[in-house]
Amino acid sequence: MRFYKKLPRLLLGAAMVGGLLTTCSDEFLEVSPRGVLAPEVLATKAGVEGVLLGAYAQLGGRGNYFGGASNWANGSIQGGEANKGTEDGDFSDINDLVRYQLNPTSRIPNDRWVGLFEGVTRANATLTLLAQSEDPLLRDDDRIRLESEARFLRAHYYFQLQISFNQAPFLTPGLTVEEQQTVVSTSNWGNIEADFQYAFDNLPETSPDAGRANKWAAGAYLGKTYLFQEKWNDARTILQNVVDNGQTANGQKYGLLDNYANAFNAEFDNSMESVFAVQAAANSGTTNVANPDFVLNFPHNTGSTGPGNCCGFFQPTFDLANSFRTEDGLPLLDNSYNSESNRLKTDFGLLSADPYTLGNEPVDPRLEHSVGRRGVPYLGWGLHPGQDWIRKQDNGGPYSPKKFVYYASQEGSFSDGTSWTRGYGSMNYNIIRFSDVLLMLAEAKIETDDVEGGRELINQVRSRAANAASLLKTEDGEDAANYSIDTYDSFGSADEARTALYFERKLELSGEGHRFFDLRRWGLAESELNRIIDFEQQFLPLPYRGAEFVAPQDLYYPIPQAQIDLQGTEVLPQNPGYN
Repeated sequence: MRFYKKLPRLLLGAAMVGGLLTTCSDEFLEVSPRGVLAPEVLATKAGVEGVLLGAYAQLGGRGNYFGGASNWANGSIQGGEANKGTEDGDFSDINDLVRYQLNPTSRIPNDRWVGLFEGVTRANATLTLLAQSEDPLLRDDDRIRLESEARFLRAHYYFQLQISFNQAPFLTPGLTVEEQQTVVSTSNWGNIEADFQYAFDNLPETSPDAGRANKWAAGAYLGKTYLFQEKWNDARTILQNVVDNGQTANGQKYGLLDNYANAFNAEFDNSMESVFAVQAAANSGTTNVANPDFVLNFPHNTGSTGPGNCCGFFQPTFDLANSFRTEDGLPLLDNSYNSESNRLKTDFGLLSADPYTLGNEPVDPRLEHSVGRRGVPYLGWGLHPGQDWIRKQDNGGPYSPKKFVYYASQEGSFSDGTSWTRGYGSMNYNIIRFSDVLLMLAEAKIETDDVEGGRELINQVRSRAANAASLLKTEDGEDAANYSIDTYDSFGSADEARTALYFERKLELSGEGHRFFDLRRWGLAESELNRIIDFEQQFLPLPYRGAEFVAPQDLYYPIPQAQIDLQGTEVLPQNPGYN
């Protein structure tokens, strides 16, 4: 059972408990507030578990599109994998993200800061309650597990703050609001490492609830933390351990599903490929525990003939789609995939009623599970019809998102249509997938002079993509397009291996919120993103109007001005370029 289904009854008071837990007074005139649960009520085993579930629930952002773990805007739009889509005036705050024109008063950085600190607050509230509780039902092993889960979640939220802002005040349990406002902002890699290490050392390997963090999820996230700091040997050691010995919380040894598409299919949630995921459930009584983070990211105006029916956001870029072009089964690592002779044929500028024949260019089969394009089967809804499913083609291009969209056969079972749109899917979002772990280990091996070991891991990922099960078929059983994918025979140098690794992460993890953060840590953000801007502007001049990536300013989000106004620049200094 997806343990998030318990949230509607257990989450009561969790969001406010952090403030309650730091309140005490001997003055007899002080009256407890009405409509909230007092700490002594929550300081039971069930109460601590409930507040911890509130910390888990915040992983999905709970309606805050920029505070959730998927990073579809923060990582994929910023990383050049997608544009906003839809129309220029719809949710115009995202325009600043596409154009790299954020400032300290922009909505997106503030929403992200607030959403992530809400998660920190809930994790710390769990730790505070746990320390206060004298419930005899809380055994020693319960206390260790609950502390480990709470610290894992706190580390996750601080990891996201670190990669977005490069600094944040590290808040510990029990601080009053006034004390929190005096904590000086700093880099938090050491604190993140310590929390993930504690979780790795103390979490059980399995759990009755598949969605809980376990030992191996902590190990994978710790490895990722090392990787982001270029601690290559540490990353290699822990990630190798995860690959060799890791298992899911529900007891499956980590592995790759035969069909790449099933990693994004709700019917395969919590599979052997899922290391740690945001849990989702449909038809539970509230769409808050579905997957609201992706509710805008469906083909537009599909009616009953397509999924969601709204709202046309998160359209893959021309550059991303062209990246799946292959030659002799391998990607075009020199970016020549965008040349006129290599780029994909599209229906850009054509009405759905206009004749169109799909191109025959050789492509990586992962294209069809990552990008919706005209003439290709779309998750059981028939062939993608082109412009009829695009809100405004000259603002978003010809492509539709596909990875986090439900199948036609799942309407009403793995989707929740009880709110304003049918686009509340119940597929989990994998914060870390096993293929991501394999590619992180490949990177660590390449950086520690084991190019051959890195090649083998890259090929392991590519081999799954080449499985017959991963090839999209038409109704008559034929390949839907000209699929061509092969493995690498050798790399001539570490630099050649790095280039292949960087590109493999783009293909394997596209649209999953990783790309911007990868480009930045590799030192490629400015050159790569400006290259993509220049290419996209040929087709979409309006959404990319004035777009330019400028370092160091655009490497990190600005600290929200509203937060600086509360705390002052001595405690919370602004990031470079935004003063």
